[in-house]
Amino acid sequence: MSKYLEIQSLTKSAFASFGDVIEADPASMRYINGGNTERFHALAAPEAAGEGARVIINLFRGQPRSFPYEVGMMERHPFGSQSFSPISGRPFLVVVSEDEGGRPARPQAFLARGDQGVNYRRNVWHHPLMALGEPSDFLVVDRDGPGNNLEEFFFDDPFIIKEPGL
Repeated sequence: MSKYLEIQSLTKSAFASFGDVIEADPASMRYINGGNTERFHALAAPEAAGEGARVIINLFRGQPRSFPYEVGMMERHPFGSQSFSPISGRPFLVVVSEDEGGRPARPQAFLARGDQGVNYRRNVWHHPLMALGEPSDFLVVDRDGPGNNLEEFFFDDPFIIKEPGL
């Protein structure tokens, strides 16, 4: 089996088993503020499990990755979801895996446009933030509270992502 990962377009249907794609969806749009604002409603549902847990909003500044890139590890958060929405307007890579007996299966790579975000569901294997081209800022919604909300897995033989075609 090839260690190279093909990059797919990020769509709601392709990403559904991992979480939500956050983008302006006309089906969820409603007018508010006297018709002056379009609200795209309930695009993702943050999760925060455990006593004392709360949902928080963060700003992450991701440094761009160099390619070819080795995907040598994945992480997941057992007690809460984690969303990434670019506020710099630049595309980024999303790498996720199904769970296979408590470890990540073969990763899948998606190219998110600068107007798309993702919400990883609780316990979904994903690679840390992968900015492209130049430093990029992201609005990140995740869980804060007691308990270890991070599990990491390191592959013996990393997967490779070639230069993404932007």
